[in-house]
Amino acid sequence: MTRIGLPWISLARSVAGMHTTPRKVAVLVGSLRAGSFSRMAAKALAGLAPGLELEIVEIGELPLYNQDKDGADAPPSYNVFRDHVKAMDAVLFVTPEYNRSLPAVLKNAIDVGSRPYGHSVWSGKPGAVMSISPGAIGGFGANHHLRQCLVFLNVPAMQQPEAYIGGAATLFDADGALVNDGTRKFFATFMTAFAAWIEANTPARSQ
Repeated sequence: MTRIGLPWISLARSVAGMHTTPRKVAVLVGSLRAGSFSRMAAKALAGLAPGLELEIVEIGELPLYNQDKDGADAPPSYNVFRDHVKAMDAVLFVTPEYNRSLPAVLKNAIDVGSRPYGHSVWSGKPGAVMSISPGAIGGFGANHHLRQCLVFLNVPAMQQPEAYIGGAATLFDADGALVNDGTRKFFATFMTAFAAWIEANTPARSQ
């Protein structure tokens, strides 16, 4: 499938018995680094998602938000991004911490999706946040700064279980697969809770 200016990585996974059609979840990864622990975590989460279809929505090519260049003259990637996220049932943020806050590339994507005023693609979508870091506190600052944004954006963000993943450098093998059984179990618990959270915060659909 061709997308204007943005690559898309499909990470479809579903578990039978929850829904005939899985809920679609946009995954925003807050790191552009090729060997990003956040991207590894996002891919691992996709394999542990009951009744969900996860798709990483790439944000690295979005120009910095500038209202003067929005509207009729908006970069094509703005509208591709907005339309794609808008079509999703929920959103999952997986991010590192930069200087005790969320990375600029992720904040830019949030800003792009929130505009034009009154047409935010985020409003009402159930969300969840996982922060991940080689450090011991697991990106706590980024996690909570991001949650502040979600309050204003009217994203009902899952409260429990909280996900601050520390020691990231020891959790994956050379191919990016999880090697820690405890972390794998926690990821599965997190995604099961998120699936339930999405259902609790999404209007019932006709069968």
